Amino acid sequence: MKTLDEYVRVIPDFPKKGVMFRDITSVLQDADGFKLAVDELFKLVEGLDFDVVVGVESRGFIFGAPMAYALHKPLVLVRKKGKLPGETIAKEYALEYGTATVEIHKDAIQPGQKAIVIDDLIATGGTLKAAAELVEDLGGSVAKIISLVELKGFDGRGFLSKYDVDTVLQYEGK
Repeated sequence: MKTLDEYVRVIPDFPKKGVMFRDITSVLQDADGFKLAVDELFKLVEGLDFDVVVGVESRGFIFGAPMAYALHKPLVLVRKKGKLPGETIAKEYALEYGTATVEIHKDAIQPGQKAIVIDDLIATGGTLKAAAELVEDLGGSVAKIISLVELKGFDGRGFLSKYDVDTVLQYEGK
């Protein structure tokens, strides 16, 4: 049986020279790889007390949905600005060259609810921090932030230091 790391395809010099892109589509395209990835994410929240799964657009949806389904928890979506149809609150965050904004429905988190926030990757941590702050802005708390992959060279974990953060795979560099 292959390890999860063996399913992750590495693409050198994408999106720019010097970057070793960790492509998880190769994990998703293999039934055994996808099952292994979801199973490993489940282990990160085993025994944790939480009420809701918050998936961050877009690959956080891919991993958050099977977790919410299997654990019989609501799945809340954090999306890019302008993609949610209902009344939302927004959070702007910094990118390498500019800013982006994510939103959540105003009624998605109830005061006192504990959430896990999930995405496929932690790099700088900006998107996950914005998603966590949206949960808090609605009166919830973040029980844990989890992801499949962490790129340690960006120090996203340091940026998210106020939260309990866990990842399945960690890679040095960017």
